[in-house]
Amino acid sequence: MKGAAATRIVAWGIAITLVVLPVVGVMQGWFAAGRWPVTQLKVEAEFAHVSAEQIRSAVLPRLGKGFFATDLEDVRHAIGALPWVESVEVRKRWPDTLLVRIYERQPFARWNEDRLISRQGLVFDAPGADQMGDLPRLRGPDSRLAEVVSFYAQARKSFEGRTGLSIVGVSLSERGSWSVTTDSGAEIVIGDREQADRRLARFLDVYPQLVAGRQGGFAYADLRYTNGFAIRWPQPETTAAPKVGS
Repeated sequence: MKGAAATRIVAWGIAITLVVLPVVGVMQGWFAAGRWPVTQLKVEAEFAHVSAEQIRSAVLPRLGKGFFATDLEDVRHAIGALPWVESVEVRKRWPDTLLVRIYERQPFARWNEDRLISRQGLVFDAPGADQMGDLPRLRGPDSRLAEVVSFYAQARKSFEGRTGLSIVGVSLSERGSWSVTTDSGAEIVIGDREQADRRLARFLDVYPQLVAGRQGGFAYADLRYTNGFAIRWPQPETTAAPKVGS
């Protein structure tokens, strides 16, 4: 019995030693940067907006502790703070490599001119957002973002295949008035949301007759009338009168 007890005590002592050794090793510098440095950074990403230099600048200050002491969550947070980064995966590969996988934000539309909406429905700030003219332009109060996006999708669907026009912008005023912008630059004022479907349908039903025989489209339409709408056509360019010489 005494021999068995002694054997168990020795076994526990070995187990405790195995647990404690790595901690002692770190404290004594066995796993420090000089002994096990991170020498390779491998990044998987489609560099549309995030640059390799941005990633390098975010990661390098966090690698000085060596392979074992490098905090993966700290690295992930630093890269995730870059404007165009949607999500980040970080892991280590023995003996000296840090592997990073970056997923960029995919912009869906511009929001109030200087911000962007991602395809996940999140608004974010990014350099050059106001220069992305090929994206739909959505405007409105931040608290009604989802409503504006939904109205844009609905209005775009209403115009498809009916007028030859495409909706490239939607605006919701502080007073709750809706308007849309077409790819030709024309503005269509619709008014309150409750009447939007009926007013748009009425306008689209007669639009083909309105533009028949005309060159170029309209410049402005106001649908906020009980039994009709007002439309303004571009002013024709006037030919300057010839100058008379003395």
